[in-house]
Amino acid sequence: MRRLFFGLEIPAQIKARLLKARAAVSGAKWQSVEQMHITLLFLGDVEEERLSAVCEAARHIPLAPFELNVTGLGCFGQPCTPRNLWAGVQPVAPVASLHSAIKGQMESLGLITERRAFRPHITLARFKRRPGSVQGLLADYGETAFGSFQVDQFVLFESEQRSGGSVYTVIERFPYMTRAM
Repeated sequence: MRRLFFGLEIPAQIKARLLKARAAVSGAKWQSVEQMHITLLFLGDVEEERLSAVCEAARHIPLAPFELNVTGLGCFGQPCTPRNLWAGVQPVAPVASLHSAIKGQMESLGLITERRAFRPHITLARFKRRPGSVQGLLADYGETAFGSFQVDQFVLFESEQRSGGSVYTVIERFPYMTRAM
């Protein structure tokens, strides 16, 4: 079994700006620069023999490139007791369309996908126990523009859980311009 998800890679210059938003917050487990991405669809554990079908289905997703802005910080949970700290992305519509297209293709293969509402973001920190407040970070960076980039591909990643945190490996990139419409 391989633990898989589809996502978008973030350019190095935007990751560098996001790293500057780090602060000492109780309970925060900050994501490394290598871990920063936008999850499009988490597949979870997928049998090795299904991997080629997953990749083949993804190659047929017909979407055009779009510009994405990384703007502001937010959190899941209450600011005084967050579960996650994240950077937002705008516009949401093309990312949500891509998510829906991938979800549809994966469900057509019989894969079970997440049912919770899709909210595109870049996770910056996770909180497990005794989270500290992120109210100051939200006040300081709530409207900050971290940069924009052209989305012209999406990626299938493998996620391996290790003692130092998750390690993500690119399985395949799916550039838009090679897709048949």
